[in-house]
Amino acid sequence: QVQLVESGGGLVQAGGSLRISCAASGRSFDMYAVGWFRQAPGKAREFVSAINWNGENTYYADSVKGRFTISRDNAENTVYLQLNSVKPEDTAVYTCAAGFPLYRGNNWYEEKGYDYWGQGTQVTVSS
Repeated sequence: QVQLVESGGGLVQAGGSLRISCAASGRSFDMYAVGWFRQAPGKAREFVSAINWNGENTYYADSVKGRFTISRDNAENTVYLQLNSVKPEDTAVYTCAAGFPLYRGNNWYEEKGYDYWGQGTQVTVSS
């Protein structure tokens, strides 16, 4: 079993930067793909970014491509999401998830492909 805890959220000015973290406990975390999803009030949860087990493959939603960067440090059992050039539309609760989406027949952007979920961290972008 894997437990995920997000941190690093907060208030940031439009155009600024923020780094949020997903810390994991439990064995074999370094074998999991990790995805970031976000949900704004009144909106459905949407895919943001994902990274494979060794960090060699990364994926981004079109809305954040070129602005956000996902990375992982398996030695620290942590996945990061660097948010640069943030916009008010980036305001949401960001949640990380771990699993094997491709092995389950799902794409990396599908929520149902992930097995473990954190509680989320709030990111608020002011204008």
